[in-house]
Amino acid sequence: MTVNERRAIQLGLGAVMLWSTVATAFSLSLRYLTPLQLVTVATAVSWCFLMIRVIRPEQRRALAGLTPRAKLACLLIGWVNPGLYYLVLFAAYDQLPAQEAMAINYSWGITLALVAAPLLKQRLTPGALLAACVSYAGIIIIATRGEPFSMNFAQPVGVGLALLSTLIWSLYWVINTRLPIDPEISLFLNFSGALPLLLSLMWMNGESWQMSSAGLAGAVYVGLFEMGIAFVLWMAAMKATRSALRISSLIFLSPPVSLLLIWFIAGEPLRLSTLGGLALILGGLWLQRRVERP
Repeated sequence: MTVNERRAIQLGLGAVMLWSTVATAFSLSLRYLTPLQLVTVATAVSWCFLMIRVIRPEQRRALAGLTPRAKLACLLIGWVNPGLYYLVLFAAYDQLPAQEAMAINYSWGITLALVAAPLLKQRLTPGALLAACVSYAGIIIIATRGEPFSMNFAQPVGVGLALLSTLIWSLYWVINTRLPIDPEISLFLNFSGALPLLLSLMWMNGESWQMSSAGLAGAVYVGLFEMGIAFVLWMAAMKATRSALRISSLIFLSPPVSLLLIWFIAGEPLRLSTLGGLALILGGLWLQRRVERP
């Protein structure tokens, strides 16, 4: 392995470890904040972090070189992510145990493949459809808490929100494929477009700006690490490697670590149905990678 490859692995592991903590951070923060409060404060923190990143000379030049149409598109896409996506995701975490919301959210890779096929005119292979069936079987096991044949969802609203978040995330990434813009600049503009919208929603909903120190600390952590630093580390890892597949495979380490933190820090007893369902979801994602590998 070359020095660059080692650095890529280190950067990728750093991002994955940070992402592994956020399910616990979401769960703990939502004990003190509403989903709208959490997403608004976290977005503001992440926007400040990204602004510091884009004031570098090369980033400023790239930002200045964008057409007004491209800038407007990125600002409006911010209503999808972080705006709508995190509102829905945090609402799911507000409804579901963290372990279930986290596990279902990891099916976004399958949802992306299903959404991209018609929108990007890609062909769905039998292997990809099988992978989707395996992952969605896992979601049913989680949603019914181990009684898949009953089809009796324990918390249907929360499950629906978690699945909707995967759809919104997938649409966001499909839209971004049409915009060949530096990822950090694109994300900065996304957050710049979302923040005024979220602040307006806070005002219209009469949400309180008086938040506990624990809630604020959680929101700052989510904004800085989940939305900010982890993304920068991941992009740096992708640039440093010759094998994007090797780096992207590191993401499979995140769910087990997330479950341990949910159990150890959030104090949430783990369900066998979650473990079995998550295994199927990850199995479907692994199968998807196998059938898509050239």
